Amino acid sequence: MSRRSEYDARHLSVLEGLEAVRKRPGMYIGSTDSRGLMHCLWEIIDNSVDEALAGFASTISVVLHADDSVEVSDDGRGIPVDVEPRTGLSGLEVVFTKLHAGGKFGGGSYTASGGLHGVGASVVNALSSRLDAKVTRSGKVHQMSFRRGEPGTFAGARPDPEADFTPAQEGSPLEVVGRAKRGVTGTSIRYWADRHIFTSDARFDDAELTARARQTAFLVPGLRITVRDERGADGPSEEVFQYDGGIGEFTDFLSPDPAVTDIWRIQGHETFTERVPVLGDDGRSHMQDVDRDCEVDVALRWGTGYDPTVRSFVNIIATPKGGTHLAGFEQALLKSFRRAVEANARRLKAGNDKLEKDDVLAGLTAVVTVRVAEPQFEGQTKEILGTPAARQIVSRIVEKQVSERLTSTRRGEKQQASAVLEKVVSEMKSRISARMHKETQRRKNALESSSMPSKLVECRSKDVESSELFIVEGDSALGTAKLARSSDYQALLPIRGKILNVQKASVSDMLSNTECAALLQVIGAGSGRSFDIDAARYGRVVLMTDADVDGAHIRTLLLTLFFRYMRPMIEQGRVFAAVPPLHRVEVVHPGRRANEVRYTYSEAELHQLLAELDREGLRHKEPIQRYKGLGEMDADQLSETTMDPARRSLRRIRVQDAEDAERIFDLLMGSVVAPRKDFIIQGSQAVTKERIDA
Repeated sequence: MSRRSEYDARHLSVLEGLEAVRKRPGMYIGSTDSRGLMHCLWEIIDNSVDEALAGFASTISVVLHADDSVEVSDDGRGIPVDVEPRTGLSGLEVVFTKLHAGGKFGGGSYTASGGLHGVGASVVNALSSRLDAKVTRSGKVHQMSFRRGEPGTFAGARPDPEADFTPAQEGSPLEVVGRAKRGVTGTSIRYWADRHIFTSDARFDDAELTARARQTAFLVPGLRITVRDERGADGPSEEVFQYDGGIGEFTDFLSPDPAVTDIWRIQGHETFTERVPVLGDDGRSHMQDVDRDCEVDVALRWGTGYDPTVRSFVNIIATPKGGTHLAGFEQALLKSFRRAVEANARRLKAGNDKLEKDDVLAGLTAVVTVRVAEPQFEGQTKEILGTPAARQIVSRIVEKQVSERLTSTRRGEKQQASAVLEKVVSEMKSRISARMHKETQRRKNALESSSMPSKLVECRSKDVESSELFIVEGDSALGTAKLARSSDYQALLPIRGKILNVQKASVSDMLSNTECAALLQVIGAGSGRSFDIDAARYGRVVLMTDADVDGAHIRTLLLTLFFRYMRPMIEQGRVFAAVPPLHRVEVVHPGRRANEVRYTYSEAELHQLLAELDREGLRHKEPIQRYKGLGEMDADQLSETTMDPARRSLRRIRVQDAEDAERIFDLLMGSVVAPRKDFIIQGSQAVTKERIDA
């Protein structure tokens, strides 16, 4: 037998305690990039939020320190510091060093919480090079420090993860470091993520943190959350979030379009019986029926648009992939509207066609929340709720109250019900019409199809995966791009000026706009809900605009068009922005060695390059070429910097990028003036002569 085929007990590994977390972090936090780093932060923040949900905390503070650490503080009850009898350790040490340990296993401390597996705090501790926990209880301030999950003591007065560390030998290293006023309690956790575990580019995303803090403040009315970022070069920035309107105010905040209905609030609760395993005194597990209470709180409204915005939560934990509660909500809406449309079929001219889920969800903005003790999630990342009973409970409560709204005889409610029913039936008719149109188009022979716009410069390849469509700005850039492209697989479509602002234009206005219609025709996959990405004629679409303010404006307009009418292209990562350089610097080499051309993409990068050349004693030709637009480049330069796949840089557009672009564009170019005025006033103080692109 060869050594390679041997396999016996000595080949087995047994990971003890938190060692398993460090060995397989992805199992607990999903990944070790920025997403996993943020997930660790959510685990700590959610513990504080659970104290607020239980009614014991009213403020939470999150500080991103300049030394790459993060600190989360609350004014809750404070983690217990007395001795846990089974382990002989302090409660604080148990929470941070033992997997599946905490106050959320049905002991009566929390009726409904976001944390439930008891691994959040201990996992963060295991993946931190240093963690300092400070607890205020009973008039004393207690402190304990950990290094990669191991309790002990760090040397030095200043907190530093690289300081000398002495592991605890015997007993709990819990220290009393101060006194507190009577009645003051709370917990403060500061930790440094272990850079041996996380990737070098993993960073705390302040925008994501701000969005999550705002979301939590909406979901827990009255809770005050402060987010402070001390990493900026311009000094610390701070935002405070506190909302008293709950998810009704959240729904209003999320709504992207003018309203068809007011915000409808649906609330209710039911009890259900769940069979769960219980560990007996004999050490054996047996099944036991437990009565649970499920609270349902939903806020929804319909707007004039057709894209749905539905957020779902369980005990304020977001469930981005839905679950049983969201399935019950959608099931109830469909049943309620089908019944109402059937009852009013003649007035609505609905015919015998049946509504589908997408018809009802079109233009809907909704926040769906349930509160239930010990919910069942699929995995520690808690993205999908699995509690079976939630589906029927949410469905019954939503169906009953939505049906009451749709059949109400009160004047205001009756008008809203009529308006939303007409909208839903209109969506159904549009869907059926679009399907028939698509089927008709598919039956057409290739010779019968309409010709492409004359300004399209087509490529020779018919392979969709390898082909690219460059949307270029103006005829001057088109002329250079024709010479710079590879005609085998790169097509060009010029646009003149700034296309229609589709953010506040109707569908008919968009379709009648020459530039928008040409772009839709060239991509060839339709638009809106009838968009069929499998019919797209190009594998990539590259937005190639000038590196100036006008170019950014045109790119934003194009992104808004893609986001609103061709979103699957962005969702599948097939839309890119070209990254043309701003400067061309010709470095003079002494002797016979040829001069070298270097490109820079910002003023800061140019100054850095010039400083580097000075240090190396190298000269550069004057003047330095500053590209005002793509048309100023010759074909070789454009190919080398922007179009040649071997040397170019492309920025992939994500859905989040497009959402940000749409939100900013709505602020700057939308029909509502007040937010734009506030933005201009707030931003005017930061404008200097150097920042004006003139």
